[in-house]
Amino acid sequence: MGDTILKQRKADHIRINLEEDVASRLSSGLDRLHFIHQALPEIDMAAIDMSVTLFGRRLNAPLFVSSMTGGTAQAAQINRNLAIAAQAQGIAMGLGSMRAAIAHPEIIDTFNVRDVAPDVMLFANVGAVQLNYGFSFDDCQRLVEMVAADALILHLNPLQEAVQPEGDVNWAGLLGKIEALARALSVPIIVKEVGAGISRQAAQSLASAGVAAIDVAGAGGTSWSQVEMYRAQTSTQRRIAAAFADWGIPTADSIRYCREAAPHLPIFASGGLKNGVDGAKCLALGATLFGLARPFLLAATQSAEAVTEEMNVILGQLRVAMLCAGAKNIDALQTGGLRIGD
Repeated sequence: MGDTILKQRKADHIRINLEEDVASRLSSGLDRLHFIHQALPEIDMAAIDMSVTLFGRRLNAPLFVSSMTGGTAQAAQINRNLAIAAQAQGIAMGLGSMRAAIAHPEIIDTFNVRDVAPDVMLFANVGAVQLNYGFSFDDCQRLVEMVAADALILHLNPLQEAVQPEGDVNWAGLLGKIEALARALSVPIIVKEVGAGISRQAAQSLASAGVAAIDVAGAGGTSWSQVEMYRAQTSTQRRIAAAFADWGIPTADSIRYCREAAPHLPIFASGGLKNGVDGAKCLALGATLFGLARPFLLAATQSAEAVTEEMNVILGQLRVAMLCAGAKNIDALQTGGLRIGD
């Protein structure tokens, strides 16, 4: 794909996410879940421990910055603001899709945040389907090394690619390549969707392939089919994409499917989470981390301080939810009570 086309697509994605209604028409399913309120929690809220361990490292909280962007000047500033805030909070961060950095190494600076976030658990990111389009295992290793990443996200986005004017649509034989990469790469592999969820069958296949974690990225948040609808170049493309506004597996359901199918794997929850209470629900369903993108994207266009404030709100909400659920730490939250109701 041409350099100009790719840069324009990334710029389009930022603009459309900020300006258009691209929300999935499906609920994340988290609104159906409620904690059993504990009126006598017998816990000092200040002593609540929100830390978690991932890939052998301690994180201050189970929140992470979901993958968003890169490749443009605006994206560079967004990533730096996100990274500064993630460093201050001691949480993990995912980078946006980085495949263009192999063909155009000059854009790696739009992803490189180690100078402002030396301690952040950082996830590099490339589309899994690119393994079918000439992207090699060595390329994946180079991406990891270029940004000193702690893990590599392979994102799965068949719906987005299928409705994208310039989409890559050959998904045949990909699982075997993911398995080979998982054996060869120097860091763990995280596989994620981008807003349509991971099924039980897919989770089983990925676990068998040796991936280190799964990010469900379920339906309920940004719908990338709708983002691509706004980028459509013809009415035919637009009408095809428009039909998929309610496609996907709600986040809450996908967490359950993945937890059942891959009980030994860390599960990341993202897709339509609005606040720290939603995050607490995901943790109670069995997730290890929960991630948000859009609220951080909006804040990151302003400043690192705005992102930090957004994170403070979300983590404050999580702490209050833990107190009122009677959970002194994340393990206790995951063994607490959720009820399904109106």
